[in-house]
Amino acid sequence: MRLPERVTVYEVGPRDGLQNEKAIVPVEVKAEFIERLEDAGHRVIEATSFVHPAWVPQLADAEQLLAAISRKPGIRYPVLVPNDRGLDRALANGVDEIAIFASATETFANKNLNRTLDSQFEMFEPVVARALEHDVKVRAYVSMVFGDPWEGRTPAEQVVRVGTRLLDLGCHELSLGDTIGVGTPGQAADLIGAFPDPARLAVHFHDTYGQALANTLAALQAGVTVIDASTGGIGGCPYAESATGNLATEDLVWMLHGLGIETGLDLDKLVATSVWLAERLGRPSPSRVVQALADKDTPDAER
Repeated sequence: MRLPERVTVYEVGPRDGLQNEKAIVPVEVKAEFIERLEDAGHRVIEATSFVHPAWVPQLADAEQLLAAISRKPGIRYPVLVPNDRGLDRALANGVDEIAIFASATETFANKNLNRTLDSQFEMFEPVVARALEHDVKVRAYVSMVFGDPWEGRTPAEQVVRVGTRLLDLGCHELSLGDTIGVGTPGQAADLIGAFPDPARLAVHFHDTYGQALANTLAALQAGVTVIDASTGGIGGCPYAESATGNLATEDLVWMLHGLGIETGLDLDKLVATSVWLAERLGRPSPSRVVQALADKDTPDAER
């Protein structure tokens, strides 16, 4: 297999994971969560979102959280922003990397952004332009890349058209989101192959049909080296009821290390973090690796 020597795990637990929790997690717990992720070796941690609190009340404490954490040199702390107002808040809090979120389908653009597939770019263009003027890097997410609950399968050429427009705006990276987890390895390989440069792509898989790891392997073989994941497998999408949890960071790291791919991450510390977080969320982690390792000592040679 043609595989990369090293992969960047883009940790989305503090933002994409916690935004879908029913309960409001205290800011001090979120800050400790981020500190634990740092200690486990993460170098990219999506910290929070500057979305209006009415939309995502779980992340209404974004300013307080950024004030509570010590942003360490060499670690990136991107935040999600939906519009100009979100960018204002990010800039006021010293953020140097943001993410925007787009839709690959007409219906989800309407439900999630109150825009059409084409008019969503009218919202993104000024945000990206102003961010770049302030030397703030911009990542773009595109959701529903394999299908959505209303329109069925998403045509690959439609995803490429949306994604290419986002990259052309000046986004440094495009994360392809299988928001409801319906993609398969063949679809993943075909979609990535339809883009001219896989080095500018990341993948964001949900595990609804148990395909997240298989899809990740297909993405690695297609040249992608940035994988989104959520410690403990927490998260989903509050605007897509059929979306289940994110690919668990621990499950991803187990597979990557088994393939001889470097991540810089300490699996034992990730598992301990998920156990700690599960206690605070009041439910067990859905991660298979966490379930397997939490109550037993697995020899290092087996990891």
